[in-house]
Amino acid sequence: MLAIKNNIMALNAARHLGNTYAALAQSVERLSSGMRINTAKDDAAGLAVRELMRGDIAVLQQGARNAQDGVSLVQVAEGGMQVVNDLLVRMKQLAEQAGTGTYSPAQRSIMDSEFDELANEIERIAGAAEFNSISMLNSATGSVAVMFGSTADSITINKADMTKNGLSIDGLSIATEASAQAALTGLDTAIEAANSARAAFGAKMNRLENTVNVISVQIENLQASESRISDVDVATEVAAMTRNQVLAQAGVAMLAQANTVPQMALTLLR
Repeated sequence: MLAIKNNIMALNAARHLGNTYAALAQSVERLSSGMRINTAKDDAAGLAVRELMRGDIAVLQQGARNAQDGVSLVQVAEGGMQVVNDLLVRMKQLAEQAGTGTYSPAQRSIMDSEFDELANEIERIAGAAEFNSISMLNSATGSVAVMFGSTADSITINKADMTKNGLSIDGLSIATEASAQAALTGLDTAIEAANSARAAFGAKMNRLENTVNVISVQIENLQASESRISDVDVATEVAAMTRNQVLAQAGVAMLAQANTVPQMALTLLR
């Protein structure tokens, strides 16, 4: 029907053109953001799953950083213990030297002075070896829990007492031949205790590093899953955008043609 009041063809062309422009705008939004899901209306179920995955990924990433901080803490403690062990070996060497009868009391007094200074340095290191104000070498009680998931998913690092009292070297002397020989036994015990604690720190360090590796794999797999849900397929979206661009051009052309149809009725009114 030829009418001038209602141009149904123009209304139809405009409706299709509006739909095409909306689809074209969505393609541009997806390609510019790199994401298939930008708002909940794009994929409500997919958005819910993606946000849950993002929460899990964020927790795992922080857990990996926590484990790496734990490695740093153990490295600080183990580095201090390496120096403590070297000092204990030197003290044992001095005790062995002072235990022989070929040295005079004055010479043993000089050795004993160095011996005492080494013991004092061990005491200082035990208090100074800190990570974020956390001391690991000045008490046999207490621990640090490194969490990388739930509260049950953690690794506990026990502290060690590397003070003079903790190593039972406080009061040892090499001022005399007899005391030097007696000090050798105490130093053997101290070295054994230090090495045992150092080995425990090394085991914790290996465990934490392995934990970081495992968490990294988990993060990678979750990010791959999140990508499949959320990221845009560029090739598919470009094809859709190209199709919508052609449809938009055709729609504009047809709308222009439809708008000229009522003018045909004017020829009948002349």
